[in-house]
Amino acid sequence: MVDLSVKVADLTLKNPIIAASGTFGFGQEMAEFFDISALGAISTKGFTRLPRKGNPAPRVAECDCGMLNAVGLQNPGLEVVLQKELPFMRSANATIIANIAGDTAEDYIYITERLAQENIAAIELNFSCPNVKEGCITFGSDPQIIESLTAECVKRSPHPIWVKLTPNVTSISDMAKAAEQGGATAVSLINTLLGMIIDIETRRPILHNNTGGYSGPAVKPVALRMISEVYNSVSIPIVGLGGISSAEDVAAFMIAGASAIQIGTGLLVEPSLPWKILAELPELCRKLKVDRISELTGTLELWT
Repeated sequence: MVDLSVKVADLTLKNPIIAASGTFGFGQEMAEFFDISALGAISTKGFTRLPRKGNPAPRVAECDCGMLNAVGLQNPGLEVVLQKELPFMRSANATIIANIAGDTAEDYIYITERLAQENIAAIELNFSCPNVKEGCITFGSDPQIIESLTAECVKRSPHPIWVKLTPNVTSISDMAKAAEQGGATAVSLINTLLGMIIDIETRRPILHNNTGGYSGPAVKPVALRMISEVYNSVSIPIVGLGGISSAEDVAAFMIAGASAIQIGTGLLVEPSLPWKILAELPELCRKLKVDRISELTGTLELWT
């Protein structure tokens, strides 16, 4: 029997499939149709200290080989998450990765402190959302801020701290190194690529926010390249994401260096995708001649 369990630092997951933040909500809708406890983990909808309405519509648009979104971190806020969303996820036996965001460093620290007593598997610091005008990507493009803010959160949390990185930087490896220096136990990458689509008749961007995060199959080669670079730059584990839509994609991301993966946009196209991939992984592992899927991680042989 193939062993699908993986380790992200000291955290053991039953399999490498994680529902990415943003397209899975807090799992309530999906739980009506699927066993959400079967997944390795669920990264929650990114939440902030106070509720956010997000950006005005239109804020989602299809485009070639993917989609653009500028939702703007719409979420119910920390108190609702603590009182309603996390208890539901625990009742469904989900492994919870709390994805948090903020406008200021103090927001991240406050939320981290409030989560200290919660039964969750890890906290994912979202330093990478390109669709808000404060915080997030501003923090995620400055290695000094990444290191210092990660360190402040690590000091205040008994939970593992993951840092979600933006690809919209000159060197994502430098950002990963900063997260490692700050004490992060893992980095997750990549978040969406900043993009724009234009209505040629109105001569305006289709999204009200003008720009948005580009995701879907087209970003996969970018994600694989960045994961390979980061794997060779840091010693902490990588959680890979960016265009994954098949069991073969999961294998490719792990070969590039990921210890686990996240599925986001693929869920919007095919809500059953994580479970479909999960069912296909054992046979793929047998084909690849590995008894444990974790054996794939970091086995990429680059041409010299």
